Amino acid sequence: MISGILLVDKPQGITSHDVVSRVRRLAGTRKVGHAGTLDPMATGVLLLGVNDATRLLHYLVGLDKEYTATIRLGWGTTTDDAEGDALPRSAPEALTALSEDDLTRAIEHLTGDIEQVPSSVSAIKVDGKRAYHRVRSGEKVELAARRVRVSEFELCEVRRESEWIDLDVRAAVSSGTYVRALARDLGGALGVGGHLTALRRTRVGGFAVTDASALDDLEVAASIMRAADAARKALPVVEVDDTVAVDLGHGKRVAAPGGAPHGAPIAAIAADRLVAIVERRGDTLKVLTGFPAGVETT
Repeated sequence: MISGILLVDKPQGITSHDVVSRVRRLAGTRKVGHAGTLDPMATGVLLLGVNDATRLLHYLVGLDKEYTATIRLGWGTTTDDAEGDALPRSAPEALTALSEDDLTRAIEHLTGDIEQVPSSVSAIKVDGKRAYHRVRSGEKVELAARRVRVSEFELCEVRRESEWIDLDVRAAVSSGTYVRALARDLGGALGVGGHLTALRRTRVGGFAVTDASALDDLEVAASIMRAADAARKALPVVEVDDTVAVDLGHGKRVAAPGGAPHGAPIAAIAADRLVAIVERRGDTLKVLTGFPAGVETT
């Protein structure tokens, strides 16, 4: 049974669920999931788990992410991206008055630890229903601000037209940060409105889009990454021997080796096989998620 993690370069115009459905057919299994949605207009790296390696996805969802994007200044939209209805446009003179220093300063104010109100068409659940479903049903949705970290927000290129300004940017952000909301807030801070016209996810944690496979060319068996290798990229690791691996497989607590960190999930690996995700409790390791012996690719 094939099992492991796939890196797919999602094309524009399809949903993350569409990618999952395609991989289910290619892998010949229903047991496929992903670690973090990409909007249909977005492209880039999407992490998928196949068969028992889907258990690892929970520990990949919270990894930091990096994007390249194009922000159009001049008006906002109802969805904060190009797929929404346009809001009133800014006067061309207001755009002409914006200097590159103005743009840079506004970007700097959106860098670091910030309070961000997610886009109303996000996948956040409101009373058990996705926000975007409520918005598309005609409901007005107001989401609470949340603390996020924008560790890098770089202005790469500025292109001016008579009715808008396009900014090519690169952003490295914590999980839960919405680049659409950055576009909205940047336009708001500059007083001209803004929305996203292009978005590409170039990295999730240590997984880069340059290592991802194009969906149309995907060969699951040739592209799949062993769960142990994926875990090494995402988590601290403790190496265990076969005896400890058996104990962990039975859900037993085992002695924590020196140097095992506190307060974070740890990948327990034996002979290049992911045995379990564990957590240090005092001087012992407690199993959070076990992985059967067949979890690696075959």
